[in-house]
Amino acid sequence: MAIVGEKLVKQIRTTGLRATIAQRLDDGFTRFTAGLSWNDVRGILRGDPPPKPNPRVKPHTEGFWFHIRPSFYHEAVTTLYPTFRLGFLSAVFFMFEIITGIFLMIFYTPSPTYAYQNMIDILTNVPFGKFMRDLHRLGAEAMVIVVTLHMVRTFVTGSYKKPRQFTWFTGVVLLVITLFLSFSGYLLPWDQLAFWAVTIGTSMADAVPLIGPELNLLLRGAPDIGAGGLLRFYLLHVVLLPLLGVIFVAVHYYKVVRYGISLPPEMEPVGEDNARKVPPEKRVPFLPDILTNELMYMGVAFAIMALSVVTWYKGAPLEHHADPLVTPNHTVAPWYFYWLQGLLKVPHMIPFLPTPIAVEVDKFFANVLGLTPKVFWGVIVGPLMIGILFIIPYIDPNPSRRYGDRKVMLTLGALFAAAIIYLSFAGVPTGVPITGFGYVGGDPASEVGQEFIPDEGVGPVRALPYEDYVVGTWTVSAQPSTGNTNFDRLIRAIHDSMERRKAHPDPLGKKLSADASAVVEVKQVQENLRYIAIKINYTDETGRATQFLKSTYLHALSGYTQ
Repeated sequence: MAIVGEKLVKQIRTTGLRATIAQRLDDGFTRFTAGLSWNDVRGILRGDPPPKPNPRVKPHTEGFWFHIRPSFYHEAVTTLYPTFRLGFLSAVFFMFEIITGIFLMIFYTPSPTYAYQNMIDILTNVPFGKFMRDLHRLGAEAMVIVVTLHMVRTFVTGSYKKPRQFTWFTGVVLLVITLFLSFSGYLLPWDQLAFWAVTIGTSMADAVPLIGPELNLLLRGAPDIGAGGLLRFYLLHVVLLPLLGVIFVAVHYYKVVRYGISLPPEMEPVGEDNARKVPPEKRVPFLPDILTNELMYMGVAFAIMALSVVTWYKGAPLEHHADPLVTPNHTVAPWYFYWLQGLLKVPHMIPFLPTPIAVEVDKFFANVLGLTPKVFWGVIVGPLMIGILFIIPYIDPNPSRRYGDRKVMLTLGALFAAAIIYLSFAGVPTGVPITGFGYVGGDPASEVGQEFIPDEGVGPVRALPYEDYVVGTWTVSAQPSTGNTNFDRLIRAIHDSMERRKAHPDPLGKKLSADASAVVEVKQVQENLRYIAIKINYTDETGRATQFLKSTYLHALSGYTQ
């Protein structure tokens, strides 16, 4: 300490106090930037050409943050094509989710006793709580989209080929981690949507041959989702999966730097990889060109997210408190797992055979191998579709990355994408348009009720403002006359839905009886509270007169938005 003091005093006597302070501050700044002095940074900000030797490579060789980034890029990959910056944006959204997630963790307790009330508090009492939760939810969905598009871009441009096979492999791992990060967060609000979506998801584990019951128990912590399951999904969401994500992002980035970002396919000779052979005149330095470009992309992405949650985005949903005794109609998995739910709806082991033959084939597999269609398609084929992604670089023998030379793989990729899209449509309750495959619905009258007063979610009836309802019993017709234009429009929509179901059978062949009629009843049950019911009288399939009733309550301060 005394030696340091002596050196400081000697320096002050030699150069003066101001020069000594400036020198010491510059030394500290240089250590902070891993090798860049203030003058170096000022030159970067002004766009000055680097001096020789170039100090701007020091952060890449001596710093922690930039050591996984190359000091220069080929100019061909600095434009929007061929990368579209999707890899960088994937990492940005991962960081974005960690930051917003830490904010939400402060106000959340992973317990069935407190979780739902914590969500209410975040939405109502925590400053910027709703804003941050909406950012977190929208960011999670954006991350799934961006990571998927990054994989698609890599496949289309053939960037998975030698020497980047393992880079692709780690990318598929990151895709799986992204999907399960989003899915594991689905349970945390502890509402009906989360509870039943995760119940359906974990029930698939029970069908896994040999280890199904044990795997299901491991995920749930009990025969049914409860405190143990919530805690497990919370730890998966905030500890294990983010940790794996950080590790594989680091490995993935290292491999990208090791082999370089692949050039556009048309720029390389067939079978050669010249990404790392960058002529001096083709080099674009990371500092400042690439860094400022990426900061711009990051700023634009964050601005779009912030503007979205305060404008068009309706907000992360929060339904009724989780209730194991009440199963909402049309419960679905998260949208990125619709394709898997669609697979579960495949009716036979070989669905293209005539039904009598397909049934016999199903019996054979059930008796001999113990396989049912749901187990085969959902538990075996579903994960196998993901497994195919891992081995693509190792089974594609074509050395060329050029589009014209890869017609077979690009066609197979397009068919794979079409299958995912088709199965995703099948995963929703309404099924695939035109074919009707995957349709799940009750009798037509109950479907009218679900359309306008869904078990979970808002729906048209709750979305109509309280003051637009007129107390009374109103006949559903094409020309209602309630005295309120918006209420008339709602009644007309109910009428049109009923007429459509009378004229056109659903994919299961069911139609609403031709004599069906309905009324909308509005009662004032308390001050600022109204009871609203849709009553449909119809003749069921057995010829019996039946009434269907679907009701809800609407408060003057409900504030629902569709």
